[in-house]
Amino acid sequence: MLRRLGTPLFWLLLAALAVANAVVVWQSLTVLRLWEDEAFNLTVPRNLLAGLGYASDGALSGSTITPFDPRISTGPVVLLPIALLTALGLDPVLAGRLVPAVFWVLLLAGLWLLGRQIGGRWAGLAAAALPLAFNTAAGVSPILGPADVLGEIPAASLLVWALLVLPRRAWLAGLLLGLALQAKLIALLALPAFAVALLVLGPGRGRARWLGALRRCLLPLALAAAPTVLFEFAALLSLGFPGYLDHLRNLKAFLLSGGQHFVPTTPTEKLTALSQAWFSPGWTIVLAVAVVLIGGVVVAVSSRSPEGAAPARERAELHAIAWGAAVGLLAFVGWWAQASHLPVWVRHPAVGVFAFAPVLAAVGVRAAQSLWRRGGARRPLAALTAAAVAAPLLYGGAIHAQHGIEPIRGEGLASQRAAAAPLASWVAEHDADWLAARPWGSAVVFVFLSGAHVGLFDAPTMKRTPVLTGLDCPGEVLVRSGGLKICAP
Repeated sequence: MLRRLGTPLFWLLLAALAVANAVVVWQSLTVLRLWEDEAFNLTVPRNLLAGLGYASDGALSGSTITPFDPRISTGPVVLLPIALLTALGLDPVLAGRLVPAVFWVLLLAGLWLLGRQIGGRWAGLAAAALPLAFNTAAGVSPILGPADVLGEIPAASLLVWALLVLPRRAWLAGLLLGLALQAKLIALLALPAFAVALLVLGPGRGRARWLGALRRCLLPLALAAAPTVLFEFAALLSLGFPGYLDHLRNLKAFLLSGGQHFVPTTPTEKLTALSQAWFSPGWTIVLAVAVVLIGGVVVAVSSRSPEGAAPARERAELHAIAWGAAVGLLAFVGWWAQASHLPVWVRHPAVGVFAFAPVLAAVGVRAAQSLWRRGGARRPLAALTAAAVAAPLLYGGAIHAQHGIEPIRGEGLASQRAAAAPLASWVAEHDADWLAARPWGSAVVFVFLSGAHVGLFDAPTMKRTPVLTGLDCPGEVLVRSGGLKICAP
């Protein structure tokens, strides 16, 4: 009876998941507002196509054209394809959002394959469903949707595919990890996950196992470093040796500070925020984590698979994937939780959550399957494990999809374009190369949409530059568009 009902239910849920993702991606591509980090990232493809090199407008670095700007932590793996699509004639915002949207599809496909490998089609469905339940849209520095022009989702996608190919093609996993680093630098935190996975995969015991793992790491590590070495070599050729040293100093300062200056935060604040960053109630997430940890992980990687006895090689691969995902998630969340200088933004650990939490959800499904097969008193625990994993995913995905079909409250991309049109006309008429945004925020978006370079109003280089703002002008108003205005310097 359960088997007869299971197949149509599975296909129904899979179709619902596909529709929900299509709705959310379409809204992210065409409806949601462009926000300041996206606009700032898009200055790099625009400058590259204008012959200014791989450079931002430097709004956070003195408001001058800044080659290889350390404040642009979204890397060339994302920004170069955007430049290519823009060169082919696509609108810059649409081109910018198409690239992360493609990576979102690759993320879901990779999670489906990983989950299916762990525990069959139901585990694949659970893994592919989890990203839609994660709510990153709240707060000052959000990921509003899967197509945001940011590097977190592309990096997570590449990490998932690296974990998928690791057991059989470690060299390719290393290359994908290297590309993830050049999508978002924070992907560096995934290194311990892949080191642990390689160690678990290795034969032997004790010292021999460690030495074998070290030897197996050499080629993957070299390939992981290759994209960054190439990028930095390009920076050296472009900047020259003195300029490159300054670039390294600025990069070090940015990495150590996080680019932010906030009141110190605590691990409790961070973990509370993470537990609440879901479209399901926070308590359901806590329950799911507790049930998977207590009742699932050991059973999920036991000697029996959903199809019967698992060969030793399959068991080793499952152990490697499960331990790698657990260590990866712990590395991202643990680093963020203890980093008191970083604000309570779930965007910081989002790469790890998108890449590794779905794998652990698949492990939870495998746990439920293993417990159910063993029968008897274990079946209630199996049902509890399955429910604890499924309920927040189903509810969260449904709520996210519902948000995707609701009318936008407040500013959307279409209203931004309409408001920017008179500003763009003024910029073109007066051949204004730069506008100063006041303050950092939505003004940055409208400067970008006007076609001018983006400066920041308090930079010394912007003293004689017209200011675009939604605030009052201290002097002459040059042009108005709704609540926006361009003020005389």
